[in-house]
Amino acid sequence: MTATATRVPCTVVTGFLGAGKTTLIRHLLEQAKGKRLALIVNEFGDIGVDGEILKGCGIDTCPEENIVELANGCICCTVADDFVPALDQILSRTPKVDHILIETSGLALPKPLVQAFQWPTVKNRVTVDGVIAVVDGPALAAGQVASDMEALAAQRANDDSLDHDDPVEEVFEDQVACADLIILSKGDLMDAAGSARANAIINEHITPAVKVVPSVHGKVDPSVLLGLGLAVEEDIENRKSHHDGMGDHEHDDFDTFIVDVPSISDPEDLARRVATAAEEENVLRVKGFIDVSGKPMRLLVQAVGPRVNHYYDRAWTASDDRRSRLVVIGLKGLDRPAIEKILIG
Repeated sequence: MTATATRVPCTVVTGFLGAGKTTLIRHLLEQAKGKRLALIVNEFGDIGVDGEILKGCGIDTCPEENIVELANGCICCTVADDFVPALDQILSRTPKVDHILIETSGLALPKPLVQAFQWPTVKNRVTVDGVIAVVDGPALAAGQVASDMEALAAQRANDDSLDHDDPVEEVFEDQVACADLIILSKGDLMDAAGSARANAIINEHITPAVKVVPSVHGKVDPSVLLGLGLAVEEDIENRKSHHDGMGDHEHDDFDTFIVDVPSISDPEDLARRVATAAEEENVLRVKGFIDVSGKPMRLLVQAVGPRVNHYYDRAWTASDDRRSRLVVIGLKGLDRPAIEKILIG
């Protein structure tokens, strides 16, 4: 798959009302590590609660003018009218944003939104970095897709723009099936049996390459969700987790290491191997620069779950260390020798 290096990556965060999308996004904004973020918020109602919460963060890397609220209805039903103008607004900002987060309405179907990234007016400017589905763990453990089904019904009734009338269970299935990564929220409110029930339901609707990451208070390492802070030229293994002094150890749930890969001749073969690593091992993300034999350009490889993108981003320079290296991030307990065998062959 090819792409231009100038496109701004976008992460779509989907999930029902109350699942924990806003909490997750706020944590991402707070842990941006200098990346300049923008946010499109589509949770709608009488008052823009989510937008106000996020605007009140006071985070320098995502100033208030970089937060755009879409309150005219479900984003997947108002893509042309709302989403594209919102993108135009954000992409015109100076300084340029590094990454865009899109929080969809709880009733949104991710697929129509993702398909909009193929529109001629959109595809040359932005790209989908990943689709993240946030699932309410305790609700799912109890046999419901959301914690407040009445609120979900009220949201549906109040949205005049909604052009799909799928049962909420089908919406849940669509959200999970479209995701590159699943965040199982509120892990502190489930026991082991509840967590097993929730995971079993999710696993009915995803492929083995799509992983389920448990979370508490939305605290997940941003590099797992956004691919931020993965400069391969740096020794990522020596970069310690950020802790806020509150006994916060969410980064300890993940393993990260770098795989040195020989120069390759077939990018598609490497993409297949990366996808295999995601399916057979607990690999969440892969990103790196690759030397392709006979090519003056370096190949950028990015993967989240089963989806692998690769493109030539720029020419190698005399000062570059022209080595092929892939950063691998996954759940704690990664089988490094097995992953290296898959990636290197």
